[in-house]
Amino acid sequence: MNLVNLTNQRTLLTDLYIYILPIFAVVAGYIISLFLKPGSSSGFKLLLAFSGAYLLAVTVLELLPDVYSAQQNGIGVFIMMGLLLQIVLEFLSKGVEHGHLHFHENNNSFPLLLLISLSLHSLLEGFPLENDNHLLHGVVIHKIPVAAILSVFLVQSKLSQPKVILFLGFFALMTPLGSWLKNNVDFIAEYAPYINAIVIGIFLHVSTTIIFESSKNHSFNASKLAVIILGILLAYFI
Repeated sequence: MNLVNLTNQRTLLTDLYIYILPIFAVVAGYIISLFLKPGSSSGFKLLLAFSGAYLLAVTVLELLPDVYSAQQNGIGVFIMMGLLLQIVLEFLSKGVEHGHLHFHENNNSFPLLLLISLSLHSLLEGFPLENDNHLLHGVVIHKIPVAAILSVFLVQSKLSQPKVILFLGFFALMTPLGSWLKNNVDFIAEYAPYINAIVIGIFLHVSTTIIFESSKNHSFNASKLAVIILGILLAYFI
């Protein structure tokens, strides 16, 4: 009985891992925003480039082969739909997903469109996450700089502290919600390959945009190239 209980506890901890880690990423991003200026910090830009490279590599090496191995028709169409969907979402969010901040400061109105855009993006990225794949870590690494620059925007927009907490809390819960829906709603699980294909399109757009826009004038330097290569290698070997 003790062994059974121990096994059940380990299973519960494993299941919680997929829900807790994305929330931790948002908290970590908020803490980083208190000490760094993401818009001008070279270290932050390198972290952003690393996250884009890691996410791109995991998407191509793991998620993409998985959806095609399901042998479902029209997977490519759904990948393109995901890419187009992300373009629409970035029209609403002004590019926060790939680490840019194009907003007017000193605006204390609640950014509802931004919340809707980021929430839908986060909800979808939760669907393909599993405890035993690297995509979970890729999403977490991606969410940390996004949460940091989002936190900076919310603070500079002069929103009240409760509204900032409400926004970040809602944003943090969306990815775990997507994972929970995939694991507990049969209808969603049935169409998982198509949903994952949409997520692939989203990740391809976000990650490549990060890689090419995370430095001044969209140019590469030795440091940026090194972290991009490191991100790809880690995704391949770990």
